[in-house]
Amino acid sequence: MIKNEKIKASEVHLTGLHGEDLGTMPTKEALALAKQLKVDLICTSLMSSPPPCKLIGSGQAKQEALQEKQQARKKDQPLKVKELRLTPHIEDHDLDTKRQQAERILKAGDAVLLVVKISGKEGAKAKELLENLVKDLSASGRKQTGIQLSGKQAAVQLDPL
Repeated sequence: MIKNEKIKASEVHLTGLHGEDLGTMPTKEALALAKQLKVDLICTSLMSSPPPCKLIGSGQAKQEALQEKQQARKKDQPLKVKELRLTPHIEDHDLDTKRQQAERILKAGDAVLLVVKISGKEGAKAKELLENLVKDLSASGRKQTGIQLSGKQAAVQLDPL
């Protein structure tokens, strides 16, 4: 973000304090207007000619830069995976509670790993339970992988939309 006297272009396309378009004008004139209003002249992009600039209060420019940094940092963080454990013989009310928990986690932006503990020949029932849960949660999340059946458990991971 280039501001005030560091802007080297001879002309700039200026936007006012409240978003109004002030048109193209010489940089010196834009700087004089910024000084008169006791604000900063900020260049938003160097890719076009004349470069677009806007008038911003000095504290507001720092705050906007800080917010952009925080947003970028938030996007760089990996997904948190939260695990919900179930059994194949889960009661309807308990299943509704787990579904609501999973939905809340997905809406918060985290991934959910649904795990069903299996003993004996409950594999088919566990897979059916997970398929129903995935279908119910399709509005909040999508499957990252298919349903994986291994010796003692069946699992599927849902990522937020």
